[in-house]
Order: sequence, then C-alpha cells, then structure tokens
Amino acid sequence: MIKTLTAIAIAGAAIASSMPIATAEPGCTASGLSSALGQVASSTGAWLSAHPEAEAAVNTADENAIRTYFATHQGEWRELQGIASPLRSLRQSCPQQVSPGDVARLYDAMAS
Repeated sequence: MIKTLTAIAIAGAAIASSMPIATAEPGCTASGLSSALGQVASSTGAWLSAHPEAEAAVNTADENAIRTYFATHQGEWRELQGIASPLRSLRQSCPQQVSPGDVARLYDAMAS
C-alpha cells in the first residue's frame, strides 16, 4: 500500500509540478488537493486490485520499469489517465500552490 501511495504521489507530483504559483482559488488548497488525491487514490486502489499484473509491476519495480510496463499496456494506461482526471481538472482550473509532496509530508507527519 505504501508503494501504491508513493506511486500516486509521484504521479500527482508530476501532474502538479508544471502548475504556476499564484493566488489560490476555491479548491486550490491543501484540502482541495487532498480531496482530489483521495478520490484518485481510492479509484486507483480498486483498479490495481482488478489488474494484478499492473499491481505487481507497481509493487516490485522502479519508476523506469513502471513506465516500461505501461508503455506496453497502453489501454491500462488510458484507464489510469481517466482515473487521474480529477487531478488534471484541478491543475487546469487553478494555479495550484500546494503540491502532492506537501500533502504527502502531512500524511507522514500524521503517521509518526
């Protein structure tokens, strides 16, 4: 589960890293990002449970091997892109100030 959350955080960080920094709009906050990440994480967890080969690739591989797996399983990648749409919508609708890494640090602090 930690690797899955890490993979989600990596994906979210990649999505959010290109966001310009500006004044936050509604939903462009840690709570808005946490809600979007929660929705994506839950859906990704269910999807991975239904796709054991993809889950095995995420659980046992480094980032390059994960990219290779999904490059050869493009239909699965498109499904995951659909799951990630709330994060893309957030990126497109507001200049995000908070990153998935910020939220992950909060979760790490809460777990300590």
